[in-house]
Order: sequence, then C-alpha cells, then structure tokens
Amino acid sequence: MPQATLDFRLDGYEAVNDRVAETFWHHIASGQDMLTVLAEHHTEGDQHSFYVLHDRAVTWGIPGEPQLVALHLQRDPAAHTFRFQHEMLPLPAMAQSWLIARGCPKDAIRLLPGMGTAAADDATRALEERLMSDGDHFALLHSYTDDDSAKPETTVLLRATDERAPLPFRVLLEEVDTDAWTHTLREGGFATFEAATEWWENRWSGQDIALPTTPPPTRRSPLPAASARPAPGAPPRGRGR
Repeated sequence: MPQATLDFRLDGYEAVNDRVAETFWHHIASGQDMLTVLAEHHTEGDQHSFYVLHDRAVTWGIPGEPQLVALHLQRDPAAHTFRFQHEMLPLPAMAQSWLIARGCPKDAIRLLPGMGTAAADDATRALEERLMSDGDHFALLHSYTDDDSAKPETTVLLRATDERAPLPFRVLLEEVDTDAWTHTLREGGFATFEAATEWWENRWSGQDIALPTTPPPTRRSPLPAASARPAPGAPPRGRGR
C-alpha cells in the first residue's frame, strides 16, 4: 500500500502554550512514525490542516479500540503558534465527517488512492457519503474494531443528537473482504439503547443476525459539532481476540 509522507507543516511554529505542546506530543507527535496519512487537506497559507490518519500502534493496544485519527491543526502565521483538535474514530467516513464539521471541504478530504479497501457496492458508497455529510448529527457511544480475524469488521453504536429522532440509536457494521480488498457498510436503526445492544450482544455471541432495514434520517441543517455523550447503560461487549 502506498504511503503519503506525513508532514504537519510546523517548521518555525510552537504550540500556543505548554499544555497544548504536551498534549500534542502525547497524542500525536510521539507516535508519528506509526501514523499513515489516508487523506489530508491544507488551506491557502496553511492556516488550517486537516488529516485522516491510521494509527498502526492501536492494533497492539486494547482490543477493539478505534484506529483512525481525525486531526485539525490551526496555525497563527503572525504569532508562529499552533493549536489542534483531534478525535479517535472507528470509520473513515466518521473521521471525514468530524473534519467537515470543522470547516474542511468535503471533496478535499476524500481518501487518497490505494488507501484502505474499496466500497463493494452502491449501498456502501451511498451510506458513506451520507455519513460524511450528516455524521455530526450522531454521537459515538461505542465501537469495536476487530482486525484480528479472517473477516475483519468494525461495529459502531451511535445516538442521534436530536432527541426527537424516531430511531435515535444506530448501529453501523463494516465488513472487509480481504481477498477482494473491498468492504461493505450497513446501518440499522433502533428505538431504544436496549434493542441496539441486544442486537450487538447476539452478534457477539455468534448469531449472524441482519441489521434491521432503516430509512436514512431526515436531512436537517448542520448542527454544532457534538462530542460523544456517554451511553445510557453499560456498553456492549466486543468480540474477543
């Protein structure tokens, strides 16, 4: 797989304060050699940079943790300082959505050629496009990335930020075909947290239960970027390694 050179474009810049410097080193710079660029965009004058990164080190850590980093660097060219925001997320479309909600143009943050598996069908492509545009209407409750089996998959539990949504809990399931080097992504909607976690637990126990067919949520005007809220109960378990 080709790899783009990772350049944070911070030559001549210092963190805006010691806290930002320490946090950037701890979360980003110290593991830079384990980060692969999947997508990046830089505004004119490099005031803003947006990255989708894959952190290879995560696979050796806690099983199931998200492996993608969405990173937004903000530079002050006059003061030669920078600050940043970042989030660990389980799916590329979710990382792209997080960056789009912070001002990155949608078409500018698409994955670079050869980065990751290709969408296997139109349903996957359509869902990924919608998640890129409307992902800020959902908060991440839990995810599990299983990269240690013959059929890697990522399962994600979301909750709508609109409390009036008829099916506020959504489960995303990405399954990878390592022979064809493609993936499918499907979505299921649930009225309650209990119903969503019951489906998750049943799948974890080995039952191959299809996700319920779910219409896409009604398109709404953009909301302010929302951080993930805690689940209303214990998170579902992931598949063990």
